Amino acid sequence: MPLKTATITALTLALFALAASLGASAQESRHYSFGYDQPHTTGYGIAGDLFAAKLAELSHGSMMIDQFPGAQLGQEPQMLQKIRTGDIDFMISSTANAATVSPESGVLSLHFIFRSEEQLIRAIGDPRLVGAVKEMFDDTVKDGHVLALATLGLRDMYGKKEVRKVDDLHGEKVRVQATPTEDTIFPAYGSQTVHMPFGSVYTSLQTGVVNFAENGVNVYDSNKHYEVAPVLSMTEHEANNSVLWVSDKVWKSLSDEQKSWVEAAAAEVGQKEPAQAVALDHKSLEKLRKLGVKVVTDVDKESFIKVAEPLQDKLAEGLGPHAVKILQITRQIH
Repeated sequence: MPLKTATITALTLALFALAASLGASAQESRHYSFGYDQPHTTGYGIAGDLFAAKLAELSHGSMMIDQFPGAQLGQEPQMLQKIRTGDIDFMISSTANAATVSPESGVLSLHFIFRSEEQLIRAIGDPRLVGAVKEMFDDTVKDGHVLALATLGLRDMYGKKEVRKVDDLHGEKVRVQATPTEDTIFPAYGSQTVHMPFGSVYTSLQTGVVNFAENGVNVYDSNKHYEVAPVLSMTEHEANNSVLWVSDKVWKSLSDEQKSWVEAAAAEVGQKEPAQAVALDHKSLEKLRKLGVKVVTDVDKESFIKVAEPLQDKLAEGLGPHAVKILQITRQIH
């Protein structure tokens, strides 16, 4: 065989080998969907990035996450159904919305059980609380698994008027998350609760269907709710907690080693996301002030606590034993 022909043949064989190698690598790398209903610029995006990066690292690129933010795969109640049918692989939902599939998770929506951002950060990463929450979901939901806790910080009230004390909510229509805890506590403040998907909140504030909504500062900022509700009252009444889910379909398909990678990536979220999400809230607050949003900081929280605190144990007991245990653990974390 002439030298030139031999060289071309060797080069061709090398290219075939490289193509085969790349093809094998592509086949070995599996992509998983990861949905959430907030923009990527929120703490949900932080959680998604942390999880994706750690899972790719531990799996050496064999398990890759494709994120679908901004409700591309549906609002949280719809995604919670899809995670259970296996139509979504991973997702984040608020613990309040998770109450639609496991009512006891509403305990994490109790008002004033998290008294500061610092305590909240410590609680979300505390193995006792994480363990109790995972145990609750394992016992009550059979077609999806919770891997970790996360948070978007503390929730505040916003509308066209100030909220300086509990009496300011008397008779007002407030959009709340659809949990028994919210449906008990807000009426105790004297307000009327209204349920709606998160995606409808902007228009409802704009048209007066509701007078107030409540959420984290960064969520309020990222979804431009300040355009129709330019007064932000720092009530810090509730934690904006969430959970990271994996579908049972995916979980059963994984080897023990792959499961350990997924759990380690989820633990990374629980340890790092809370502080980063709270920092994002602070950054948003600075931006909102510059935009002219009226930020009310001198809220009489004690007027709210006086109403909410006596309801905590009663609501937890009504939800069930897991809720009672979670409340007790949360109170122990200072």
